[in-house]
Amino acid sequence: MTNKIKIGIIGGSGIYKFNEVKQIKQHKMETPYGIPSCAVSELAVVNAEGEFPFYFIARHGEGHSISPSEINYCANIFALKKLGVDYIVSISAVGSLQEGINPKTFVLPTQFVDWTKGIRKRSFFGEGIVGHVSVANPVALGLQSLTAKVCEKVGVQFLKGGTYVCIEGPQFSTKAESQIYRSFGATVIGMTNVPEAYLAKEAGMAYCTIAMVTDYDCWKEEHCTLDEIMQVMESNKEAVKKIVLELVPEISKAPPQFTPENRDVVVTAAEKMKPFHKEILSVLLRDNQ
Repeated sequence: MTNKIKIGIIGGSGIYKFNEVKQIKQHKMETPYGIPSCAVSELAVVNAEGEFPFYFIARHGEGHSISPSEINYCANIFALKKLGVDYIVSISAVGSLQEGINPKTFVLPTQFVDWTKGIRKRSFFGEGIVGHVSVANPVALGLQSLTAKVCEKVGVQFLKGGTYVCIEGPQFSTKAESQIYRSFGATVIGMTNVPEAYLAKEAGMAYCTIAMVTDYDCWKEEHCTLDEIMQVMESNKEAVKKIVLELVPEISKAPPQFTPENRDVVVTAAEKMKPFHKEILSVLLRDNQ
């Protein structure tokens, strides 16, 4: 392999596998939080400069069998962390909340708003371990900037910045709800990036989202058939695969600098911890840099 930088790609709706890369190994993982959505694929982009490894997990499982509320986000992030992943690029399908952000646009949000209902486990801490990690800046800006450069290179329409509102799902919004989210000044709406982004912060990983716009949610009086949405998703899928084939080598060659924000966050006394607590922390608090 060209180097040992560990990169994780999380695939959302329509992104379940990569056939354009070298297949290395399947990792069937078990974590203290349960089983991830599926086995983690170890893959590599191969080009004239060498082989550039990365890990891939399909967020919704094989065959898209896991609803947004049923995804074991803790297990997915913990599994990637245990494999040594430092950088996570999350791929998600979203709706646009802004007139000028049309379908087929890729948005690289900087912020998230959690509008879920408390169903999802959203922290590694609890049940005997107390820790407080800042998620003020959930996206690693260096990773976001590098992703933006690659989007420009491959020629996709994209927006760097903005806010992603995460709703519970699996239902889409009512028109009244959609207008409320627009009143926030939010950019896109999805169902999966929270608590995923927050857990990455707790695990000391750099996180960035590629949010692929498929439609205008329901706020805009514009008829859109399922067939039209599926055509957009197919176009988005092909475009994001081009991005990944370029982005993985770029991260590997010039890893964006970031500072893990999970250092010195545990407030539970060591003598109060059980052996499995310490095992969890040994993974979460592994020094990335």
